[in-house]
Amino acid sequence: MGDEGDTNRDSGGATGPLLFYNEVVIDHFVNPRNVGELAEKEIDGYAVVGDPTCGDQMKLWIAVDGGRIARIAFRSFGCPGAIATSSMLTALAEGRTIEEARRITDDDVVEALGGIPEKKRHCSLLGVRALQAAIEDWERRGGRP
Repeated sequence: MGDEGDTNRDSGGATGPLLFYNEVVIDHFVNPRNVGELAEKEIDGYAVVGDPTCGDQMKLWIAVDGGRIARIAFRSFGCPGAIATSSMLTALAEGRTIEEARRITDDDVVEALGGIPEKKRHCSLLGVRALQAAIEDWERRGGRP
């Protein structure tokens, strides 16, 4: 008799499609790294990306010392995937040279998280776009790669 059509059998009573996040993604969502803002005197680069009307927006600050990202901080407004990918992006970028940080890709972020649901892959774009924009801001302020 059947389980055919019982799409909510193991869903704890939830209805609709379920997204499953692995332990690494959940950890970066619940305990995001580098969340917050840098003090004004520390900021060497800053970016805001996303669209607040749809809900996903990220602000990112970098402090550069000796050509390396010495400190990095973010505020991300969005789903768990957006927060986890933003957190992982900052963990990947911190301590890297500007050139190394510039080469971080969406795939690097997703791979470091051990994967994210396909429907949430677009979330990783915010972090990488914000990092690239903050580096460009640093260069406009007189930083050198």
